[in-house]
Amino acid sequence: MNIVKTFLDFALLGAEWVMWVLVALSVLSIAIMFERAIFFFGKRPSLGGLVDELRTLVQKNDLGAAKSLVGGKKGVAFHVAESVLSIAGEGPRAVDELASAQLIAQRLRLEHNLAFLGTVGNNAPFIGLFGTVIGIIQAFHDLSLNTQGGASTVMSGISEALVATAIGLLVAIPAVIAYNLFQRRIKAIMSDSDALVRVIISGLEGRGAAGGK
Repeated sequence: MNIVKTFLDFALLGAEWVMWVLVALSVLSIAIMFERAIFFFGKRPSLGGLVDELRTLVQKNDLGAAKSLVGGKKGVAFHVAESVLSIAGEGPRAVDELASAQLIAQRLRLEHNLAFLGTVGNNAPFIGLFGTVIGIIQAFHDLSLNTQGGASTVMSGISEALVATAIGLLVAIPAVIAYNLFQRRIKAIMSDSDALVRVIISGLEGRGAAGGK
């Protein structure tokens, strides 16, 4: 079996199927972008002066009021804070352990489908380039069968083949931009969540220090 001939036969199938793959990836990417954009809308409300108020309530051991302060508010940070406040009576260590688990779970939820966007952004140009190479191989093969066509036959085939690279870039660029924007959003949300957890833990430790005195 001649492996070169086998791959040549595969290449001569043309690059059109590669372009359809890129179109499918583009449709899926756009769908994920819209879904994630809707999901992230309003996920990071301003903490404002809530941090100081929360610390004061925890230091005063008014955990009920502290839970009411963050309860019912929309946002990952408030959800995590409400969860850890429910076991705040068990001490800072228990709060820290639960917070770590909560933050991991929330990050996984926030990053849902973002790996697909990152993969498309990194690999779509290569898929397009693959289609271009296949198109060039086909163009030169056509020239070998029709030598009278000359350079015009090759140039026509190559110009069509380059469309695959262009489509690959067109698919990759929005995916990379969206991926980076969503990652920045996640980083900000997780920073807010961690800040509230640290405030609760510091309040509990401050309460313990005050009690020791």
